[in-house]
Amino acid sequence: MRIKVTAPGSLMLMGEHAVLFGQRALACAVDKRISVTLTPRTDRRVNIDSALAQYHADLDHLTAEPALSFVLAAIARQRCRLVSGFDLQICAEFSHTVGLGSSAAVTAAVVTALQVFIGEVEHDEQALSRLFAEALAVVHQVQDGRGSGTDLVAAVYGGVVGYTIATAERPPQIRRLQGLPTISLYYVGYKMKTPDVLKRVEGYAAQSPELYTALYQLMGQTAEQAERAVDNSDWSQLGRLMNIYQGLMDALGVNDAQLSTMIYTLRSAPEVLGAKISGSGLGDCVLALGCPDANILAYEQIPVSVSAEGITVEYV
Repeated sequence: MRIKVTAPGSLMLMGEHAVLFGQRALACAVDKRISVTLTPRTDRRVNIDSALAQYHADLDHLTAEPALSFVLAAIARQRCRLVSGFDLQICAEFSHTVGLGSSAAVTAAVVTALQVFIGEVEHDEQALSRLFAEALAVVHQVQDGRGSGTDLVAAVYGGVVGYTIATAERPPQIRRLQGLPTISLYYVGYKMKTPDVLKRVEGYAAQSPELYTALYQLMGQTAEQAERAVDNSDWSQLGRLMNIYQGLMDALGVNDAQLSTMIYTLRSAPEVLGAKISGSGLGDCVLALGCPDANILAYEQIPVSVSAEGITVEYV
C-alpha cells in the first residue's frame, strides 16, 4: 500500500531575524502544498522522482545529490530502521524559487512518510512534536546547524503558529493560534539567499551590537503583541504591528527601494491593513494583510491564502 503525505508551504508573518536570537515568531501555513508518495519495494533500492532530480541508489549506499539534500538526509537518518527500499514521488504546487518554505515542506513530508513506513502512525500532539524535532534535525544536518525551524512549525501544525526556538534549558515553545488572516503575497522578482542576508546583517550588528540587540528585543515584543492580535482576530491591530515590524526590518538593513515602493503602494489601498517583507529581506516577497485590487502592483502576485491544515497522511 502506498503512503501519501502532503505538507503546506509557509510564510513568516512576524519574527524574521529576531527568532534566531530567541525572540517570538509567527508563521502560517498556506494552501499550496507538496505531496510525497512512498511506494514500498521488495528490494533495497531507493528511486526518487522529483522535478529537481531523478535519483536511483541502494538504500545502504546512498550517493550525494545536492538538489535532494534534505530528502536524502531524512532517509539516511532512518536507514537502519527501514526494512526495504521504496519509490518516492515528490510533487509541488509551487516553485522552490519563491519564499514559500519548499525545503521545510518537503522535509516535513518525507520525514512523515518515513515514520509511517516504519510504523509510527500516531498523529497526536506528542507525535507532531517528535515529527517537528526530527525534521529540524534534518535541516540542521544539511545546513551545518543553521535554521530556526519557523517554516517547519507551520508546515507541521498548519494555521498560524507562535514559535520560540529551543534553548539548553527548555524545548521549543509552539502554540497554534485561533485566527486565520486574509493575506496577499507579491514577488519582487529577485531574491538574495537567506544565509547571505544573515551574513550581511551580522556585519552590521558587529558594528553596533547594543543597537541590534535592542532591535531584536523590539521585534520580539512586536511579535508577541501580534500573536495576541491573531488569537483575537483583531486584524486592524495586526496590520499596525506589521507596519511597525517593517520599520524595524528597515532599521536592520534588509529593505531596499523596490520593496519599499511595493509596501507603500499596498498600504495606500483601503483594503490593506498592513504590509511588510515576508522572509529575510533584500528581495523575495512582500506580504499584505487584506486583498487589494489585482492591478495595484506591476509585480507577480502569488495566489495564496492561509490554510488551517498542516501535515496530512493517507493510504492510496
